[in-house]
Amino acid sequence: MLTSEELEARRQHFRLLERISLPIWVFDIDKSRVHWANDAALTLWRAQGLPELCSRDMGADMSASVAKRLRQYQSDFAQHGASFSEQWTIYPAGVPVSMNMQLSGIRLTDGRMAILCESRIIEPDRPEALRSVEALLHTDVMITLYDREGVVLYRNPAARESVPNLNMRMAERFQDMEALERMLAMLELHGEATLTLPAHTTRNLRWHEVSVRLCRDAVTGRDAVLMSEVDVTAIKHAQDHSQYLARHDSLTGLPNRSHVMQRFADTLRDMGEGATEAALIYIDLDHFKDINDTLGHAAGDALLVQVAERLRAITRSSDMVARLGGDEFLILMVSHNIREEVDLVRRRLSSTVAQPIHIHGAEVIVTPSVGVSFYPEHGKELDTLLRNADLAMYSAKESGRNALNIFESPMAQRVQQRLELETELRHALTRQEFELYYQPRVDVATGQVRGAEALIRWNHPQRGLVGPDAFIPTCESTGMINALGDWVFEQAARQQVQWAREGLDLKISVNLSPRQFRDPELLNRLARIVTATAAQPARLELELTESMLLGVAPHTHETLDDLRRMGFSISVDDFGTGYSNLAYLNRFPIQVLKVDKTFVQDIEANRPVAELIVSMCRLMQLHIVAEGVETPAQLEWVQAQGIGQYQGYLFAKPLPAAAFVQRVRA
Repeated sequence: MLTSEELEARRQHFRLLERISLPIWVFDIDKSRVHWANDAALTLWRAQGLPELCSRDMGADMSASVAKRLRQYQSDFAQHGASFSEQWTIYPAGVPVSMNMQLSGIRLTDGRMAILCESRIIEPDRPEALRSVEALLHTDVMITLYDREGVVLYRNPAARESVPNLNMRMAERFQDMEALERMLAMLELHGEATLTLPAHTTRNLRWHEVSVRLCRDAVTGRDAVLMSEVDVTAIKHAQDHSQYLARHDSLTGLPNRSHVMQRFADTLRDMGEGATEAALIYIDLDHFKDINDTLGHAAGDALLVQVAERLRAITRSSDMVARLGGDEFLILMVSHNIREEVDLVRRRLSSTVAQPIHIHGAEVIVTPSVGVSFYPEHGKELDTLLRNADLAMYSAKESGRNALNIFESPMAQRVQQRLELETELRHALTRQEFELYYQPRVDVATGQVRGAEALIRWNHPQRGLVGPDAFIPTCESTGMINALGDWVFEQAARQQVQWAREGLDLKISVNLSPRQFRDPELLNRLARIVTATAAQPARLELELTESMLLGVAPHTHETLDDLRRMGFSISVDDFGTGYSNLAYLNRFPIQVLKVDKTFVQDIEANRPVAELIVSMCRLMQLHIVAEGVETPAQLEWVQAQGIGQYQGYLFAKPLPAAAFVQRVRA
């Protein structure tokens, strides 16, 4: 409550205003309380006296929009000496009273800016008019009335709160003058218009949906423009983000195929009739599937991100680096000497992209196979250039990978041959044109056959017997390897059962491809085949390449453990050609290690490594099989190392089942 001294001081300060018959009061904006009121105002507010009115907390039930408006008043009074005429409704004792208000600033004795309120009561003969005024006060929609020169005539509280300058003209409000002029031209033509524009506000630049309508000023009767603005910044940002995602790769942040199509059209337009040329550089990472299969997809994603960063680093700011999907990237570049620029990229790719990358504790190296097509030499449409660059990239892979090839017409013929091969392979599966050959696995000490490796051959109707190198890569890339792998495993299982009945108790080994190994249905399919053939899993061995075991993916451990529980033995084929080391392999349930033929056939050069492998295998209690033994000297070395078994042309090449039996019995 006010003390008698404070009350008397206020009355003395505002003594001249006491004589005015209209309700007048001073409102302390900072404290949300009436600071002083004349007798007419006390009556209006239904107060028992000035002390009682001053004790009321007006902020307790004040709406947020009114509180903001009062703060804006305070700023305008202090900075601009402004005054306002507005229509207000107050609620003394809960009874609405509508008034025309004259509002101006007044300093209190302590220097703070308060508001001097002069009121004149309005008779409520038009309720809708009063309600419209209240709605205009409380709405978040920014309403502004301009004259035809763009000078402001009125702003509602939301609009006033938004503008950084009290007298900001229409032309100062918006950043994009061309868009504003376009909207005003539509206004003159149709009498109304709507456009989304960037607006200068107290919150910096915001996006507003702006609607304008021709009208008249109710005070002067002159033509005016009524403008409403709604802040749609969040929606605009969401749309921009959605458009960004639609045109960019979410993993690497690089432009995607859709963005490339647009950029290519823009590039052709900008090139005009000059001598400038363009190039599409198509990049595919060699053996990327091995990384996914062994280290897991998270590691593969991390690798792609690092490759994307390296591609950005080796290209010019004017070049476009994009990710087309999977492990495929694209560089679009323009130059007056395009072949020199492509040659620079080739050298940078070789020196940068192929550098080792450390991922999840493993060091991996991926090399790029690159195909290039030139505009307009190899095509004028993007689809044509992409196809030709893709053909050149596949040609680089076929010629040994880690190379850059420029498109040539014969490449299309080779692709056609590959497509024909895919079709033939599908027919071959249906027609059962495949056959298993078996290479004996021989006991070094006794010379007796202890097992066999099942190797597929294709009895082609025209080309005769075709080896696996000619068709297995295609089966792997197209997904046919699962069906073909099931057929191989079933045939080997049936052969094991048949030979056991005939007195040949041999263990048959079957190769698993990377795609087969990562298939979640592998275990179920093998179990069904074992049941259907009545084969003994203990007499069947599954061979994996060491690259398939690279990394610490949980899938690798779980699958190998499950295969062991089913009774299969696990061997690592072609050891020494990939990324692994023996200590690493010790983590897995492996029983057999097959030493690659390069260590056996080139004994002098590889003797220290080969002997180390054999010693480590003994310590780890692994069975060792030497591959590729073709001469007596090689067999002598194998025998000297204490290796248990070998296979190779010295004993026999891979043979059909009947010839295999004859060779074994001989």
